[in-house]
Amino acid sequence: MNPTRRTVLLAGAAAAFLPALPTGTAEAAPKATAALRPYASYWYPDSLPSGSPGPGITWRSLKSWRAAADADLPFNAASVPLAPRFTPTPVNTTARAGQARVQSLVSFGPTSSNPSQGSATADYYALTHWAYIDELVFWGGSSGEGLILAPNAPVVDAAHRHGVPVLGNVFLPPAAYGGQLQWTRDLVRKDASGHYPLAAQLVAVAAAHGFDGWFVNAETGGGNSALGADMLGFVKELKRLATAAGQRITWYDAMTVNGSVSWQGALNGQNHAFFQAADDMFVDFRWSASSLAASGQKAVQLGRDRYALWAGVDVESGGWNTSVDWDAIVPADRAHIASLGLYRPEWTRGQLPAGHTPEDFHAADDRFWTGRSLDPSRPDTADSWRAPALSVADRSTVAALPFATVFNTGHGLRWYEDGQVASDRPWNHLGLQDRLPSRRWVVRTDGQRPAVAFDFADAWCGGSSVLVTGALDRPAELDLYATRLPISPDTVVELTHRTDTGAVRVELAVATADPDAAGGAPPYTYLPVPAVSGDGWRTSVVRLSGLSGTVHALGVRLTAAGGDPVGWRLGGLAVHDGTGTPAAPSGLRVTAASGGDLRLAWEHPAPGTVRHYTLHRVLPDGTRGFLGGTGQRAYFTGGQTPAPGEPAVRIEVRAVGELYTSSAPSTVTHPW
Repeated sequence: MNPTRRTVLLAGAAAAFLPALPTGTAEAAPKATAALRPYASYWYPDSLPSGSPGPGITWRSLKSWRAAADADLPFNAASVPLAPRFTPTPVNTTARAGQARVQSLVSFGPTSSNPSQGSATADYYALTHWAYIDELVFWGGSSGEGLILAPNAPVVDAAHRHGVPVLGNVFLPPAAYGGQLQWTRDLVRKDASGHYPLAAQLVAVAAAHGFDGWFVNAETGGGNSALGADMLGFVKELKRLATAAGQRITWYDAMTVNGSVSWQGALNGQNHAFFQAADDMFVDFRWSASSLAASGQKAVQLGRDRYALWAGVDVESGGWNTSVDWDAIVPADRAHIASLGLYRPEWTRGQLPAGHTPEDFHAADDRFWTGRSLDPSRPDTADSWRAPALSVADRSTVAALPFATVFNTGHGLRWYEDGQVASDRPWNHLGLQDRLPSRRWVVRTDGQRPAVAFDFADAWCGGSSVLVTGALDRPAELDLYATRLPISPDTVVELTHRTDTGAVRVELAVATADPDAAGGAPPYTYLPVPAVSGDGWRTSVVRLSGLSGTVHALGVRLTAAGGDPVGWRLGGLAVHDGTGTPAAPSGLRVTAASGGDLRLAWEHPAPGTVRHYTLHRVLPDGTRGFLGGTGQRAYFTGGQTPAPGEPAVRIEVRAVGELYTSSAPSTVTHPW
């Protein structure tokens, strides 16, 4: 963990934290700031609407896009490669491995004015249940803003860290929502050689931005068989090019082979050619039990996997109250029929009342993904909402050393460094999210079950920690991570933790094998966590003496050391064979400036050695104020103002490694 640093809060006119960003589509910042502040990219295929764009909207043609001319690309290009995943023994007897999968279609923000690198609010859909998701679609698009969306870098980085591919969205809307058939024709227009230029453009966009392919949703009616043939040819070429680039294509069940839009709710003769041309297909919500069964059979007849069909479930307005024929998709007593396509699960945030907290959001999101029991090892099979954890085996990417987490969910009410508040402003940035416990929350005890949750009132680093509260009248065992971490004589586990109330004895739970059967507890060995004197956060080091092979699971066992209720916090966990510090970034420079609005860029010190970067502003008296963090090699900060007698703004950038050790700073000054 990081050594203590001298960091203070900047206040008043010198405030320099994560910049405040506008909500909605209207640009609320000064004109100069609007020109420099980067947003996620979006385009029309080629021709633009008539008239003029609304406030904060820029109309762009995908046909005209070039990576070398895209000034926002450094802010929008993902930095985390797609991590490989493994499937541990399921934590319950109802979840299946190798059958139904989950695709999640999420709108993280508006099409336009969607910040490239987070914003100054904790009220954000900070998705954390990646372990159940196989494919994320960056949903959006509108006739008045743009139809083709490239996912922003924080979403891609968080998903990739958990092994989830992310697709951009191609949305050709119905005429009732402003769709124009000309846009469909633009998309599938061939060149003189018979190729589809925009297919190549889409693959180039995904490669340059670092995401994994496209979700193609053609819903503009009025087409004919010639347009249907052109669309099929386009999808075939898009798939061929995407496969060569390591990308994927999902087709949405809307346009049929005759060019008309007719949602089938099934895989059949009207759309199976598109399914065959793509990697998989989202089956429209009009499906029935019989149509899904027939669709699965047809997929097999075509030589395809039935689980390449996503059965759409619209949860945008009802969330876990949505009525679903679960046995038509994921029956409990026989093989699953198809995979599950969840449309707009960000309902868990949208349905919350005004003034809700991050804790409120995560409680709702846990209910959605884990189920009413809030413990995937004890599924509530009587719940009318069959949460993904009941049907789908969770996955993990924790398979290499070093591994560390500070339980950062990607948003918070403050930013903490080494247990101290470095910024008291709310923030979100999913790219800073850690690999988080997937089985939330599995607790085994013979006594009263303590409450376990992400908590935002205090943290060691980032914005959140894990808080365990309760009577602890009997020892309680908390699962944290399913892993595949090699053990050597030098391997140690570090826990950064704090006891807020009561007294508690802490043991590290380490399993070097999986349970014998689904639903079983890991065969833990319990190692005492050395007590460290003093109050507040402390880091305890545990050697894995006597253990060998591979760590398959990590957890903690807590035992009350007195009769009072316990409040215990876990702020960090690290497993390593030795520590190291990344080299400082090089080439730090201001690439554009307008008053107190700055664009910064730098170079990586070395490939694979940096988790993210942190930026601080240094005032004339030497105090430092946190500006923000990012995984990219570029950052925008807005609204900087000079301190008294300050001739130039001074900014430091540090590289942060996988073990959260920080490099020496790279510094740049820029005159006011």
